[in-house]
Amino acid sequence: MSKTLESAASLPVNLPPDVAPPKKKQPYPFWLGGVAATIAASITHPLDLTKVRLQATDDKRMIASIRKTVHTAGVRGLFDGITGTWLRQMSYSVCRFWAYDESKKIVGAGPNAPAWKLALAGSMAGGIAGLVGNPGEIIMVRLQGDLAKPPEKQLGYKNAVDGLVRMVREEGWSSLGRGLGPNVFRAILMNASQLASYDFFKAELLKTDYFEDNINVHVTASFAAGTVATTVCSPADVIKSRIMSASGKDGSSTLQVIRTSLKNEGPMFMFRGWLPAWTRLQPTTILIFVTLEQLKNLVDYTRSLRGQ
Repeated sequence: MSKTLESAASLPVNLPPDVAPPKKKQPYPFWLGGVAATIAASITHPLDLTKVRLQATDDKRMIASIRKTVHTAGVRGLFDGITGTWLRQMSYSVCRFWAYDESKKIVGAGPNAPAWKLALAGSMAGGIAGLVGNPGEIIMVRLQGDLAKPPEKQLGYKNAVDGLVRMVREEGWSSLGRGLGPNVFRAILMNASQLASYDFFKAELLKTDYFEDNINVHVTASFAAGTVATTVCSPADVIKSRIMSASGKDGSSTLQVIRTSLKNEGPMFMFRGWLPAWTRLQPTTILIFVTLEQLKNLVDYTRSLRGQ
């Protein structure tokens, strides 16, 4: 009897002629995450600008730094270096979301994958994206911190493209790799904590009876992911900002920056700017993932209209 059932189960199932087999869902465009990140970063740019200036200058308090910026350059000053932010997001973030999806396939991280597999995929994506996005990261940091420096130390980049051209011309091609080590390390930490923890928290929340796959779970998972990512990434973020904001030979060595900072400020320098970093990363993380989920819904809707 059991053999009969097994042989029957192995027989092909013929669908009626008017019923089409289910189509395999197409992957989303690889650049979707980069677009979501660019939108989010544009909205939260003033907070990111303040974070960089707290980390790389003598500014001590977030509100005082914002007031100083507005007093010096007006409200438009809060968007200093926005072209650097766009360059960074359209290189680094496009790469990291694409690499994360591909890395999850490699390590076999499905919808209910354990946290370590998601973190491994995030680490792989971060390493690749940190390398690709390093030039954009340098330009973003320099544009954001430039006007906070004394006039004689300002670089005076007009925009991100002008900054890239001048940096290569004045400091050589090797300048594109300035701070590459801490930047890649920070990118690994960020993606292992932010992307992986979002997927993990979202999956865990959906297992409960309190959440469905809608904006409520997206916001809650994003909030948790933002807090984890801020704390994990703070040391590498501070060191990276100090190295990249320097020009020439000043502060070009990671060990030199760490030694000098430890001597002058103590070990807590690694968490300097944590509050503005958290204040920026929380809305940024929420905006990134909520925007990304909505863009995915938009792609699904347009495909349904085309019958794909």
